Amino acid sequence: MSRSPQLPSRDSHSEALRITALGDEISSLSHLPWGKSLEEWPEDPTLARQRGISRHVVRLVRAQTHGNGDEGEIYAIKETNDEFANREYQILRELNQRGAPSVDPIAVVTGRRDSNGGELASALVTRFLPFSLPYRVVLSGVLGGKVTGSEIESMANALALLLVRLHLLGFWWGDCSLSNTLFRRDADGYAAYLVDAETGEFQKRLSNGQREHDLQIAHFNVAAELEDITLSETIFPGLNPVRASDGLLRRYRRLWSALTEPQSFDASDRHAVERAMRSVQDLGFAVEEVEVTFDGEGHRLNFRPKVVAPDYHKVRLEELMGLTAEELQAKRILASFDRYYQRISEPRPPRSEVALVWLNEVFNRVINQVPTSLRGRVEDAQIFHEVLEHRWYLGEKAGGDVGLEVATSDYIESILPYRMDAGSTNSTSTPPQSLG
Repeated sequence: MSRSPQLPSRDSHSEALRITALGDEISSLSHLPWGKSLEEWPEDPTLARQRGISRHVVRLVRAQTHGNGDEGEIYAIKETNDEFANREYQILRELNQRGAPSVDPIAVVTGRRDSNGGELASALVTRFLPFSLPYRVVLSGVLGGKVTGSEIESMANALALLLVRLHLLGFWWGDCSLSNTLFRRDADGYAAYLVDAETGEFQKRLSNGQREHDLQIAHFNVAAELEDITLSETIFPGLNPVRASDGLLRRYRRLWSALTEPQSFDASDRHAVERAMRSVQDLGFAVEEVEVTFDGEGHRLNFRPKVVAPDYHKVRLEELMGLTAEELQAKRILASFDRYYQRISEPRPPRSEVALVWLNEVFNRVINQVPTSLRGRVEDAQIFHEVLEHRWYLGEKAGGDVGLEVATSDYIESILPYRMDAGSTNSTSTPPQSLG
């Protein structure tokens, strides 16, 4: 990992405080105490565990916007120098515009000075990613139970997918690691988001050598991070950090091959192309442009995706129902809806009409049963997935389906009170600290 950048010196004619921010955020940001070192800022204790480790000073703060006790926007603020802050801000904006999974850039703050006129570091402000979890929180076991090999494998798979998506955009990360990533629960796995783009850069297209370089950096960083936490009792005995990190490389290469390299089929197989398209969709990508070629004798055909778009199930779900979810959550919700739809007698109404009925009678019926005291702990789409899993578990014990109502009630009583993916909830016993 790269060393922390040194702050450049300033003379007595240094510029005054300057905030370059998205227009909607400026009123919240302008009231924050920029004249104090970030280390002196109070931090919301309910958010403290959501902050991972960093080479920089970082704080998560809730900016109060109305002065009446209402909760405001939550920001992640990092101290660095002018050059790095401005560069990373622009890179994050570009990543957002291209649809990459990354945190939202909000502002760059320069010209900071304390009450004695002393120079303070510049700051990069990003939006706090709701329900996000640093890898150390996930692997600490505080979210419930011992950490298993499958948990680490799921995180490696998510990081591999993130790296593939970035490389498809021509982005070289330069410091891919667990520490520079935030994870959100996604059904039985995780979704990974880039949180630190300080070393990254865009190219028109990455060469194989550039991709391999990024992979080797990721392999070293992940192995070192896992080695660092092997002394924790929450990690299962026998964890081999290097072998676990090897899984990241294998997953990346399988994904990259499936999304970019040609597949050869028997030309007489009428459904070969359809199956190939579905296999890409199953990975969470839509095939927007494809190339099919035949050999000289017409016995073999080569299928090659030329343009792929991520979030296949996520986009389908949002278009059909207006629900926002992670990719695997969306895939599970759509599967539940498809079973519901198939049980309707012919002739069936249009899927769009039935989707609204299902949304009210099934999805919302589950979510609306969550009491106010437990809301905000787990994302709605994740709750629905976990209720479906719990229904299957209860059915196995009972020897038959217990139904969605029973499963929901039992999940809310026996599981949800002990689940907490969010650092803050809609109901806290003590009021959260705010700045501004």
